[in-house]
Amino acid sequence: ATRTRARGGLSPCAERPQPDTYGAHAMIMPRGSDQLLLPVNPLFVAATLAAALLIEMLPVGRHPGSPDLLAVVLVFWIVHQPQRVGVGLGFLFGLLTDVHSGAVLGQHALAYSMLGYFAIMIHRRLLWFPVVEQALQILPLFVAAHAVSLLARLASGGMFPGWWLLVAPVAEALLWPLVSWLLLAPQRRPPDPDENRPL
Repeated sequence: ATRTRARGGLSPCAERPQPDTYGAHAMIMPRGSDQLLLPVNPLFVAATLAAALLIEMLPVGRHPGSPDLLAVVLVFWIVHQPQRVGVGLGFLFGLLTDVHSGAVLGQHALAYSMLGYFAIMIHRRLLWFPVVEQALQILPLFVAAHAVSLLARLASGGMFPGWWLLVAPVAEALLWPLVSWLLLAPQRRPPDPDENRPL
């Protein structure tokens, strides 16, 4: 008779690791990391965007070289959650920023919309790279956004804010790894100590 049981009385297929119950819903980190990400809470996305907007609205005065935290957070969520955050939301946040800062209406709205459009275009390819390389690839987007905002300002008769403006997109790219680490922290799944279920 053919033996149908392995040593210990278990079928060979029973010794294989079973699929993780989270596997259908978890997201995989970019290449170079084998850690899984849990689904993001939509309320967390909304809260972080609102917090970034409030920080930008603080009455502390804005230096031309200061990074735009809202732009960084917005691009991050567009890259990681394009189904929830997109060009339309970027346009809305841009209008709110324009109204609060007294800038030309549409200045930030146009810049954020452009950021959203190009972030959606590259989001699949971008996530294959480590976060430092992501920052290098996202830098041209921030440069372009500031250039569009500057052109809108000059076209309406505004003054050139100074060459410190060139520092802002670089600072935003430098913030990318930190923002990525903070915003992905709630989604990181703790390691599973079960040796038979390594995922």
